[in-house]
Amino acid sequence: MSEASEPPEPPKHADPTEASTPHGPLPRLLEAVLGVGVDPELRATLQHIVDTAAELTDARHASLEATTPGHDEGGGGGGPTEFHTAEPPSAGQAALSPLSRLDVPVRVRDDAYGVLRLTGKRDGGDFTDEDEQLVRVLATQAGIAIGNARLHETARQRERWIEGAAAVTTALLTGETAADALMTVAERARMLADASAGVILQPTDEGGMEIVTASTPDDPAGLVGTTIEPGSAVLEQLLGGEPVFVDDSATDPRMTTQVRHRFGPSMLLPLQAGGRLIGTLALPRRRGDRPYTSVEQLLATQFASQAALALVLADARQRRERLAVFEDRDRIARDLHDLVVQRLFATGMMLESTQRRTADEEQDPEVHAMLGRAVEELRSTVQEVRTTIFALQQPPADAPTTFRGKVLRETAGAAAALGFQPSVQFTGPVDARLPAPVATRLLTALRAALAAATHRTGTTHVTVSIDATTTLPDGRPGVRLTVFDDGEREATAEAEADNEPATGTGTGTTVTWQSPLRTHP
Repeated sequence: MSEASEPPEPPKHADPTEASTPHGPLPRLLEAVLGVGVDPELRATLQHIVDTAAELTDARHASLEATTPGHDEGGGGGGPTEFHTAEPPSAGQAALSPLSRLDVPVRVRDDAYGVLRLTGKRDGGDFTDEDEQLVRVLATQAGIAIGNARLHETARQRERWIEGAAAVTTALLTGETAADALMTVAERARMLADASAGVILQPTDEGGMEIVTASTPDDPAGLVGTTIEPGSAVLEQLLGGEPVFVDDSATDPRMTTQVRHRFGPSMLLPLQAGGRLIGTLALPRRRGDRPYTSVEQLLATQFASQAALALVLADARQRRERLAVFEDRDRIARDLHDLVVQRLFATGMMLESTQRRTADEEQDPEVHAMLGRAVEELRSTVQEVRTTIFALQQPPADAPTTFRGKVLRETAGAAAALGFQPSVQFTGPVDARLPAPVATRLLTALRAALAAATHRTGTTHVTVSIDATTTLPDGRPGVRLTVFDDGEREATAEAEADNEPATGTGTGTTVTWQSPLRTHP
């Protein structure tokens, strides 16, 4: 009689919480969880999570795939959004059973990020509930790692933009010109935003906006001078000081410039401080580049506000410096007039008195002539000092480029001393006909004549006439300058060998200067 056999025990299912060997699911899961954040590189951490998911579940293929377009794991840093491991699934394996594929969502806080996906077990079986629990833990850790990385990247971005704004402020307050200041803002913003170009637009007299500064590593051809014409849909927002964010400049109907097809995502940010709109900072990216995140939009907007304030402060500083220069020039002019000119004039009067006395007493005629020459030298010196005083009283602004502009600048400067604006008349194409040496000599003569007119008593009217169609007595074509004022006449001398002398009447003085248009045959 055989012994009764005992019934076999039912098979036990593996429980990851009861594993006791170093190779069991729990230690490996703990190792994966504790390893999150150890590697400072997020990509390496996520790859480690994917590898661990495949290992713990014995999956042939595992991947972490982002499902939100335009958002990567670094919070706006670009790069791949998928991590793979093990063998790619074949079409046949993927269709074996619904349980041969396991998808677990990855969430970053309350936002969906993507899917941790496993496909096909190596032994051909299905994924179990225990596999799903393990993968959910790993998906949670992946979400935490991504969230922390986004916080870290946001902090780094904020730090870079703050440092950039501080650098721009420092640069603008060190004495840059207006054009250099705008370029500094455009270039620094372009680098911070990782943009294809940084451009600044300013309002035009016609009511539009024009690109006045452009910073780009690419070909800048066609950027500077590009205008947004009145009537554009985006113009009202820009002139109103509102930021504009564009997903694709080439296709957005609000964008109307001729260069829009070169760019994709873009930010147009107001440069506005104290209610004053300086212009607009535009930061376009290339077509196909990732869009700007909300964090980047916020940081760039704050940068633009800080840059606008720095531009206003720099402009105020430059105005104070120009005012200091004006005051210094005025002080020097007053000192020259009150001290030097008066002393020279007094010395001349004494010499004239001595000259008359020597003539009455029939002294040595050579001494008489020497005194006369000394008096003339003093008169000439007084005239030159007065011309210098007049030049010092002119605003040290950017010099005009045309001859007409230079003449008008001289007369405008004289208006400040005269109390009225001299009248100016041009005959003939003075800008085209006057060679530079002749124009320079004419301006010197004009400056001297105006300086003399400002110091004559009773001057209420000054007329300046420049005729570039004059024919000189020897038949050569020439130019003639005539300056008339109605003040009391002073004794004057001829200016140059080929110039006519000043003439005077009881009602005014006319100074005439002329020169051939060509100084060499």
